[in-house]
Amino acid sequence: MADITNVWQGELPKIGIRPTIDGRLGGVRESLEEQTQALAQRVKTLLTENIRYPNGEPVQCVVANPCIGGVAEAAATEELFRRENVGVSLTVTPCWCYGSETMDMDPLRPKAVWGFNGTERPGAVYLAAVLAGHSQKGLPAFGIYGRDVQDAGDSVIPDDVQHKLLSFARCGLAVALMRGKAYLSMGGTSMGIAGSVVDQSFWEKWLGMRVEDIDMSEFIGRMQKDQFDPEEYERALAWVKENCPEGKDYNAEDQVRSREQLDSEWSDSVKMALIARDLMVGNPRLTEMGLGEQAQGHQAIASGFQGQRQWTDHFPNGDFLEAILNSSFDWNGKRAPYIVATENDALNGATMLFGHLLTNTAQIFADLRTYWSPDAIAGACDGYRPDGHAKDGLLHLINSGPATLDGTGQQEQDGQPTMKPFWEITDDEVQKCLQATTWHPSITEYFPGGGMSTRYRTRGGMPSTMTRINLIAGLGPALQIAEGYTVDLPDDVHDALDQRTNPTWPTTWFAPTITGRGAFTSTYEVMNHWGANHCVLTAGHVGHLFITMASILRIPVYMHNVAEDRIFRPSTWNAFGTENRESADFRACETFGPLYGRR
Repeated sequence: MADITNVWQGELPKIGIRPTIDGRLGGVRESLEEQTQALAQRVKTLLTENIRYPNGEPVQCVVANPCIGGVAEAAATEELFRRENVGVSLTVTPCWCYGSETMDMDPLRPKAVWGFNGTERPGAVYLAAVLAGHSQKGLPAFGIYGRDVQDAGDSVIPDDVQHKLLSFARCGLAVALMRGKAYLSMGGTSMGIAGSVVDQSFWEKWLGMRVEDIDMSEFIGRMQKDQFDPEEYERALAWVKENCPEGKDYNAEDQVRSREQLDSEWSDSVKMALIARDLMVGNPRLTEMGLGEQAQGHQAIASGFQGQRQWTDHFPNGDFLEAILNSSFDWNGKRAPYIVATENDALNGATMLFGHLLTNTAQIFADLRTYWSPDAIAGACDGYRPDGHAKDGLLHLINSGPATLDGTGQQEQDGQPTMKPFWEITDDEVQKCLQATTWHPSITEYFPGGGMSTRYRTRGGMPSTMTRINLIAGLGPALQIAEGYTVDLPDDVHDALDQRTNPTWPTTWFAPTITGRGAFTSTYEVMNHWGANHCVLTAGHVGHLFITMASILRIPVYMHNVAEDRIFRPSTWNAFGTENRESADFRACETFGPLYGRR
């Protein structure tokens, strides 16, 4: 029976390690066999100890054996990789090898090469030669070359090499995990928001995924026919009553809904969460109920819920289902988040998916609502002026009802607030997230059909990365990145600013790191350059991972504040310019085209 608490089921893609070797028998190859295999095994250990699948299991690696000394062994390794479902390729060698005879020729598999920096044997020479072959053949590969020369027998993988190996492997695995999966569009376009005009070509050509569509009537049909697990529904409703406290009703007196009506909305909201999850990943319990077709799901690793307005004018909004499914826990315990985009903004959904796969953590979906300058804050808050990270002002991230409960910032790592992979979250942290959240009757004038909105304030001091994929006619997808920090405000200041919008919605105060360059000359310019009304917030300064992943997919990055020494792209990108790397990235992505479909 499938585990409905786990989005990531079945056989997941593995990382293939390709030890290449000088194929000359008669002394050369024999002297290198043990050293080369040992190098591959050390890389396998590094990866399996540091990288996990989104379900918490250590990544699986396949090491080719024997080493690859020529085209016959390269072909045998390729056959092995296909049998073992290898989705990422990493070639390692301490010596010279025959470049085009030993290279990975699969056009869709993310690939990197580590040439050991030692003078006894020219591993770095092979690295340069094979990367030239990758460039010439149009098969971009990442080059990994240690800064310091090592002795041939040195078994230590230097820190700079480890960083590149792990960065590439995480990003390559994220790309491989998406391939063949689906985005589930639950409904259609919401309020004319461009991101909810789902572009199937983007998902297919750049991400290797399909788009599945269902009409919102599927929800009301399943609700009316009780097409969900009734036992789980009762368990979930009891959990909600115990763990989801209601807050103040901010509706005008003539808009307040009765207790009976609110109870009905809670019941429907829980049913909607169950149905949305079942639509995404399926539920074997439905087969036992005689609902074999409904039990299958849509193989969706991300989805979007239209909600406004055709649904929310008549039925409870999707705030509860979006908040709880995007969280790392529910009535079934701790588990990987289900990625669900508010208002079916599929571009934000894709960005959330990137962040989740790169970090294994929950993602905050938000409106990038307001830039508050220090002067504006002082004018609204009796002269108070922010300092520290917020000295240049703040961005108000607030969503119209829901956001992951992990976004409360009640989880900690090294004393700092963060969002953690579900297997690292303690039971105490789950309770703190729940206790930091209140649920409020939605504002009736916004949501005539009712529903319960999520309210919390993200703890300050969390290193964070704000991102967004936008689609541009004639260009395709392009990515924006802004690293920074969440900020704490005094209660009276927070209330004065927050009450001006909607106090029933979750708030995150974010201060991007200002560099004095490009769009990062000021916090205002970050807001002014943002390409859409929505954004995603990921815990940690992980902009470099987004850049690496985007380069694999051929998605250019047109706004970021990541330091140059943290950026890692395929070596071929150097040929498109080394002075202005942002422009070079655009030219490289245009030249090679989307990973799964040349234009």
